[in-house]
Amino acid sequence: MTLPDELLIDASALAALLRSGAAPTLLDVRWRLTGPPGRDDYLAGHLPGAVFVDLDASLSGPPGEHGRHPLPDPTVLQDALRAAGVSASRPVVVYDDGDQWAAARTWWTLRWAGHPHVRVLDGGFRAWRSGGFEITSEVPGTDVGDFTVRTGGLPVLDAAGAATVAAGGVLIDARAPERYRGEVEPVDAAPGHIPGAVNVPTAGNTGPDGRFLAAGQLRDRFAAAGVTPEAELVGAYCGSGVTGAHTVLALHLAGRKDAALYVGSWSEWITDASRPRALGDAGAAKAPGQE
Repeated sequence: MTLPDELLIDASALAALLRSGAAPTLLDVRWRLTGPPGRDDYLAGHLPGAVFVDLDASLSGPPGEHGRHPLPDPTVLQDALRAAGVSASRPVVVYDDGDQWAAARTWWTLRWAGHPHVRVLDGGFRAWRSGGFEITSEVPGTDVGDFTVRTGGLPVLDAAGAATVAAGGVLIDARAPERYRGEVEPVDAAPGHIPGAVNVPTAGNTGPDGRFLAAGQLRDRFAAAGVTPEAELVGAYCGSGVTGAHTVLALHLAGRKDAALYVGSWSEWITDASRPRALGDAGAAKAPGQE
């Protein structure tokens, strides 16, 4: 199995790159599920040269029947990325506070949009700060980029596709176990999971320092859930496609580059009452309308 490269960059390597003058486009995408906005964190201090991009407003479409973080309109996305200085010929490094959820969704979105060179700062802003590297509150001037969005760079699942993967492949539910089982649901309107999906919580993709596990550890982790070379269909989802993207990135790190993201995820799945829901670890499906 060929291991992927240039998916991550650590803080020391990024600092050396910035000192060399070969600076990538830096995108600060700090974000919290329930707020406050990440822009406040950015203004308080960020990596030198970094530009803030809002996950909700710029990298996702409006919430609705396709979930809380649906695919963005390509034209809107292109305008936002160009305003942030993104060009096809210049590598991009994205970072968040350190859980790497928003950074992974940004990595996925840019790759889906056709950008060939996108890396995630492993460990995020916390790793940069703990390394003692420069932090500034100065908002840089930005030259408008020339990146052209061409969608289809990474595979996407819709609801029907997610059901197909769950039935005939491995569909990973990346949420916390209690949400997968339907014991609690703090965000979406209904509890449970897609029948046939297996639970591999995103939190286990990283170590205590927030950095991704080694490729071999990730391969073992996903293999235990059925992601083996024989598994022809592999996909991931979560509540709204954010932590699911983190799992897709982890699957890439493990060598599974064909893993697809169900972007609408659970928040889209439950908008159609005809779609079944499963509760508990056994994954027994609930009939539509049955409580």
